[in-house]
Amino acid sequence: MDVGTMNWNKLTSDTQLDTIKAESARQPVLIFKHSTTCSISAMALSRMERNWNDQLGVKPYYLDLLANRPISNKIEHEFGVEHESPQVLLIRNGACIYDASHMAISFAGIQQAV
Repeated sequence: MDVGTMNWNKLTSDTQLDTIKAESARQPVLIFKHSTTCSISAMALSRMERNWNDQLGVKPYYLDLLANRPISNKIEHEFGVEHESPQVLLIRNGACIYDASHMAISFAGIQQAV
């Protein structure tokens, strides 16, 4: 069982949102919005990585908010979820089925939503 290792896919272009929507028809997709200067964000990220389990079948994307803030705005528009930082969104069949921010971010929450 592969626990604690996450193979993040970097989200660096808003055109990837179309790819994510297409992928989400086959498997749930996670978007993690991370602020590299925020300690709460760093804590949420490390907690996610510690508890992660690939067997859940979720494809994880990582968005660096400082480098790619416009993509976050597009995510807010595309999925109708108000921007927070840090934040996770779970996408299935092209729609956001679960979101959480700050200390509410947990692998268990994502597991239940899947």
